[in-house]
Amino acid sequence: MAASAPGDTVIIKKYANRRLYNTESSSYITLEHLAEMVRAKREFKVVDARTGEDITHNVLTQIIMDQESSGKTMLPANFLRQLIAMYGDSMQGLVPQYLEASMEAFQRNQSQFRDAMTGAFANPFTEIAKRNMEMFAAATGAKPGNAAEPEPDTKAELAELKEQMAALQRKLDKLGG
Repeated sequence: MAASAPGDTVIIKKYANRRLYNTESSSYITLEHLAEMVRAKREFKVVDARTGEDITHNVLTQIIMDQESSGKTMLPANFLRQLIAMYGDSMQGLVPQYLEASMEAFQRNQSQFRDAMTGAFANPFTEIAKRNMEMFAAATGAKPGNAAEPEPDTKAELAELKEQMAALQRKLDKLGG
């Protein structure tokens, strides 16, 4: 197969022996190579070499598992519990779009966030939380600032989110000294 142009999606074939083959470079690679491609914003698609099935999602999940198990944890246990609890929930369909929008917003604001963490802003999480709530409201079709009384389950969820935000603020205050 011919090498693809730099902007094209690279096809990675995964064989039954768990080896990954980069069709662009005609070489076997590791999950760490794929992680480096992600960091370099290089598009790729992983396919099962036998069936042609797209298994990119599974391989990306495996990269996260490897990173988490190597001591580079980024996903708190409580977040993972909440995520697992969302499977089968009526809101499950909204979670992927919400998480994707949140990560995109976080990446756009990364330099501001770094400044905030070094003390340039007093409370960086307040603005991030506000934006996340606006994105969630947009994803669910709710109107931010709606005067209608929230459902009882929503009240409990809001109280839990407020407590989590307060806990994050306490951690930030400790870090700021």
